[in-house]
Amino acid sequence: MRQFVIAARAAVAQGNWYAALAIALTMPDICGRIENPSKSSKARFVEWYDRFLLKRYQANIGASRTLHTFLGGLDCYALRCAFLHQGEFGIDDQRVRRALQYFHFTAPQQGFLVHMNQINNVLQLQIDQFCLDVSGAVEEWLVVVADDKDIQARLAKLASIG
Repeated sequence: MRQFVIAARAAVAQGNWYAALAIALTMPDICGRIENPSKSSKARFVEWYDRFLLKRYQANIGASRTLHTFLGGLDCYALRCAFLHQGEFGIDDQRVRRALQYFHFTAPQQGFLVHMNQINNVLQLQIDQFCLDVSGAVEEWLVVVADDKDIQARLAKLASIG
């Protein structure tokens, strides 16, 4: 998995946003399959996302400090399907979506972080931050599964170019 994390981080560093996003949306799928190969793609993606990424996309907002989920596992899976299979950011036609309809990704601007802004059913994310969040979650997962021999055996079978 480290080869995918390295590739995602390199794509971010190069400003290759489409490649970075494609890898970022693929990594939860790969991790989920390695951990739970018998589950469906959707089930393992959402379960992995909710364990390792959800906390990064929730915040206490408003005067009452109510916990708000900006991006849950089902909507992220819907984004994965829309982007990887259709080249789109709209998820309104994805059956699995829960709360969102569209994603608006922005490129980073020097000195600014414009990330996790939601207006109605549209979520704005800064592309580099999202891809780095996914990469960080994968690195966290690798630590969690480091002692699992079955998972390590499946990790050893991943594609390697070199």
